[in-house]
Amino acid sequence: MINTMPEFNMIDKTYIDNKVFKRMTECSEFYYLLSFSVFGFLTPGVMVSMNIDSYIFSSMQGTVDSMHEILLKGRVNDAYALLRKYHDSIIINIYTILYAKDSLEKENFLVTRINNWVKGKEQLPEYRIMSNYIRDQKDVSPINELLYGDDTYTKLRDRCNDNAHYNFYHNVLLNDKDIYNENRISELNKFSQDLDNLFILHISYLFYINNHYMTSSDYADSMDMGIEPKEGCQYNVAPFIQKLFDEVLNKQRPDIAKLIKDSTSMRLE
Repeated sequence: MINTMPEFNMIDKTYIDNKVFKRMTECSEFYYLLSFSVFGFLTPGVMVSMNIDSYIFSSMQGTVDSMHEILLKGRVNDAYALLRKYHDSIIINIYTILYAKDSLEKENFLVTRINNWVKGKEQLPEYRIMSNYIRDQKDVSPINELLYGDDTYTKLRDRCNDNAHYNFYHNVLLNDKDIYNENRISELNKFSQDLDNLFILHISYLFYINNHYMTSSDYADSMDMGIEPKEGCQYNVAPFIQKLFDEVLNKQRPDIAKLIKDSTSMRLE
């Protein structure tokens, strides 16, 4: 039933001006542009003439947009449920990329598990199995060592689960914007850092594994216009990627940023 009682909104300017809203807008734009940018790279091992990551990225953009709308209404608890979904999406994306790379030659160029998932014939393993698979892969062990050097992601996942399942009464209160809650801003700040940490998790894996996903459109644009591409322009990084790489990864995790720069031929600044 729709509530027709008068509302007493406790969401003030301090809340609305929180940095998390700017970051969500930036992340949404990032996934929107990345979805278009990678569309031309076919996904190996799958019987579809498209890049399945492209639609994963556009779906993730939708999740970030939904978080933005819900947080604007003061529903911090509900937003955490979507943050958990965002975390799941990241693990699914990285798992499918790594599993396909690992299985391609073994399965004669058709990766059955991923192909069946795309075709709606088979589910992927549960979150924990996929997460452990990623953490056991030697190809990404340098990234894993940096990402999981402490319990940041364990605590983040626990916060998501606490809010999704109402594990504590204070999680209940975070969904009511009409009551005074002295912890609302501090909880919003935690959410903001959790969002940044998940974004870092995603681009760290993504650009370490598939560094060609960072490429700008310079090479393709030249070909489309019938112009000889400038030598080496395929290594130029898309401006929207460089922007958030600078603002998030370089500032918050310079150790991971350095590892990615040192391991890629792409011209990251």
